[in-house]
Amino acid sequence: MNIGIIGYGKMGKMIEKLAKSRNHTIGAIIDEPNWDPKKISGLDVVIDFTNPQSAVQNIENCFEENVPIVVGTTGWYKDYDHIIKLCQDKKGTLFTATNFSIGVNIFWHINKVLANVMNQYNDYNTTINEVHHTEKLDSPSGTAISTAEILIKELDRYSKWIEGKQNNQETIVIHASREKNVPGTHVVKYENDIDEITFSHQAKNRNGFALGAILAAEFLKGKTGIYNMNDLIKF
Repeated sequence: MNIGIIGYGKMGKMIEKLAKSRNHTIGAIIDEPNWDPKKISGLDVVIDFTNPQSAVQNIENCFEENVPIVVGTTGWYKDYDHIIKLCQDKKGTLFTATNFSIGVNIFWHINKVLANVMNQYNDYNTTINEVHHTEKLDSPSGTAISTAEILIKELDRYSKWIEGKQNNQETIVIHASREKNVPGTHVVKYENDIDEITFSHQAKNRNGFALGAILAAEFLKGKTGIYNMNDLIKF
């Protein structure tokens, strides 16, 4: 496949290296704002790891050129409904995920199963702790938010999440911190006066995120529509 990369930071460089090792070519590397959509004309797919301020315009540019796009950027989801409608109107192709790691998606699946069991035990307080590298712009992480949303669907006593402090018994608290050279750690904790149960995922490096994004790009070949990691990984 002829792949375009938008965003040439650590993730962009890793995607370039891994894509080439899988016999793909890199047809364009874009690392500036307000770029000309013609730069991606004719590519098989584009992978975006930029920032929340740029992601929406990057997606729109891909729709304009009828190029499928895989979006690894998080923090732009306030515009999600607009993008979904535009994708449908333009007959575009979009793959989005708050985390492309296969391990994280297994972590989410097991969390759903565990939360279904814990729904029987209302005396356990549920919290999420996440740690990322200091360059990460959004807080809490998209992964932590997705984890919270999974738990809220399964745990009847919770209706929302909040970052950093306890609000009330209906709220899951997310504690977010930023430290140097931490690819990503997420911990779900259930705790009462008797004991605590923790379930965690710790990334050792960013290779898993890059590989997942490339697998998503390969998955999109010949497709139109809107996809996510549930379409790529079958549980």
